[in-house]
Amino acid sequence: MSGRFVTTLRTRTAPIRLVNDNAPLVWTLRVQSAEAWDAIKIEVAPDTLVRDVKQAAMGALMPDVDTIDQYVVKLGGFEIVNERESIQSSGAIDGSTLLLMSRRRRAVR
Repeated sequence: MSGRFVTTLRTRTAPIRLVNDNAPLVWTLRVQSAEAWDAIKIEVAPDTLVRDVKQAAMGALMPDVDTIDQYVVKLGGFEIVNERESIQSSGAIDGSTLLLMSRRRRAVR
């Protein structure tokens, strides 16, 4: 699968690059946050850690949040429990969408 669909999605900023220009393989991920009502594109190598992607996304989408451990990263509706594993090991592929969500559910009124 290619990241073509993800690369056509509009985001408010240019993609965040977590990979150098000489990387042999670059994946484009979409990271969205329900709390921020926004999404960004991040370009990574398959061996980039989930934690690194989370930190970059949190910095761009929710810069006022001090402790990123209050948020989880989900892929396909399931939490990625081990954030020290690579994006590829987590099951993501080029073009995947990751969701950032608060660890604690909030009451709906």
